[in-house]
Amino acid sequence: MAIFSFKSAVALGILSCAAVTLAQYNYGEVIEKSILFYEAQRLGRLPSSNRIPWRGDSFVNDRGENNQDLTGGYFDAGDHVKFGFPFASAMTMLAWGMADFKQGYVKAGQWEQAKDALRWGLDYMIKTHPEPNVLYVQVGDGNRDHAYWGRPEDWPADDVRPVLRATTDRPASEVAAEQAAAMAAALKFTAMMGIPLSHQLFSNMLGIFTLLPLSTGPSTATHSQNSFSGFGDELLWSAAWLYRVTNEDRFKQDYETFFTEFNLNRQPVEASWDDKTAQAQVLLAKVDRSAKYVDAARTFCDWVVDQAPKTPKGLVFISQWGSLRHASNVAFICLQAAEAGINAEKYRAFAKTQLDYALGSTGRSFVCGFGNNPPQRPHHRSSSCPNRPAPCDWQAYNSPDPNPQVLTGALVGGPDQQDQYTDDRGNYVSNEIAIDYNAGFQGVAAAVNQLF
Repeated sequence: MAIFSFKSAVALGILSCAAVTLAQYNYGEVIEKSILFYEAQRLGRLPSSNRIPWRGDSFVNDRGENNQDLTGGYFDAGDHVKFGFPFASAMTMLAWGMADFKQGYVKAGQWEQAKDALRWGLDYMIKTHPEPNVLYVQVGDGNRDHAYWGRPEDWPADDVRPVLRATTDRPASEVAAEQAAAMAAALKFTAMMGIPLSHQLFSNMLGIFTLLPLSTGPSTATHSQNSFSGFGDELLWSAAWLYRVTNEDRFKQDYETFFTEFNLNRQPVEASWDDKTAQAQVLLAKVDRSAKYVDAARTFCDWVVDQAPKTPKGLVFISQWGSLRHASNVAFICLQAAEAGINAEKYRAFAKTQLDYALGSTGRSFVCGFGNNPPQRPHHRSSSCPNRPAPCDWQAYNSPDPNPQVLTGALVGGPDQQDQYTDDRGNYVSNEIAIDYNAGFQGVAAAVNQLF
């Protein structure tokens, strides 16, 4: 089968929904396996329905400064830290995809499983806001964690992990705003998630957002995973989500103020857990429809499709670190722009090329356990460990063999700008996995499964 490069397709004027249906995959299977990846990243006391046989209970003693229960949630990546900022961002992206591309999940037979995956994250986020003006933004220390290679289940029970707490005196506005956005996004389909959870979400969402005016400022509470784009984009993003959920003018006034105050009409060059400018612009193009938001969304997605750097085989190349994560994110954002009626055919066709690249259209898959020649050595601790009772330590890290456990559904970082990729456990730039990597990717899979 001939594979056209993205640039060639644009030049020939043939990039259309019909053209990109040449490379077909079972997108329902992709969604199913991506959800399994999230299950492999769970910590705390696992439910009896746990489908990952090589995972068990872990870090059941995670506690706040006043002994609050901080168990549960998802590991960030191949390590065992819970970083609140990318965690909340991943949950927002998952919820957005579920809210707007539900039929893609239903068609795949994965709607209930997707709700379980999102609820697992939301339940943890509710725990991190145990009282007014307090938000726990990190559990675990990155340096200590990265010095350990082994099963999370084998972490010493008496080694209680440190926590980082944000307050009005030690703000973490980026994390608070992102968490409010995640809860608002989940509320878009709260009736399907259960009324008790919807009440908790709404209470926590408003409580966190109300805290923001008192604590607005760059993060001083976090040790790692700080925002490098500032906090204005998260303020805009959360206000836009709260407006979408409540339709209250106070949130519209907030996002209009933030859009101007932080100069967020600028064209971003990524869509990530750090920089939410593009996400907010596209969301506002959908819910507000004012020309300034529609124009901003169109400018970004036209740049992505027509001008952003591409690899020779057609991957939009935003950054070397997690190149497929970045490509998936912008594909998802531009699918949302298409839903707003902006260059719909063009953006949908582009997004499908990016998804198909990850799934193997250029000769190999970049999703563990899926397709042709998938990654076998992701930078991931627990899947690198042999079955018990065999020990697991740095010897497993240094082994040239494939990981003994298949981390089904995990999207690895991806190739370099020349489409070169090595399946090397030691290369965390191209071969680590993360919950934010799969969030946009899973949303694209759901959208394509619904639309094509």
